[in-house]
Amino acid sequence: QLVESGGGLVQAGGSLRLSCAASGRPFNTYTMGWFRQAPGKLREFVADIRSSGLDTYNPATVKGRFTISRNSINNTVTLQMNNLEPEDTAVYYCRVHTPDYYSDYWGHGTQVTVSP
Repeated sequence: QLVESGGGLVQAGGSLRLSCAASGRPFNTYTMGWFRQAPGKLREFVADIRSSGLDTYNPATVKGRFTISRNSINNTVTLQMNNLEPEDTAVYYCRVHTPDYYSDYWGHGTQVTVSP
């Protein structure tokens, strides 16, 4: 089970911190990450982080403004989003998967709205 939190409404230039808590399995070996989907657009990759701590970002999306981190003890992944822009408005989804994608889980999403 994946439970996301931290979404909301913020003005442009503001910050939000998204969290995703995973439970039910030993997720410490899984890759944990975030996708987002804006209205009328395809879901896109934002960032992920492997069990080793290696993180990957979508440069076109993040532009150096987001930071992903994880706590492998309590199986949580966090996305710190700074200097938010109206273009960041979307539903943000947590995704947790094994490196080979054999097991692949999605959260229900949390809404992020950035006003001009």
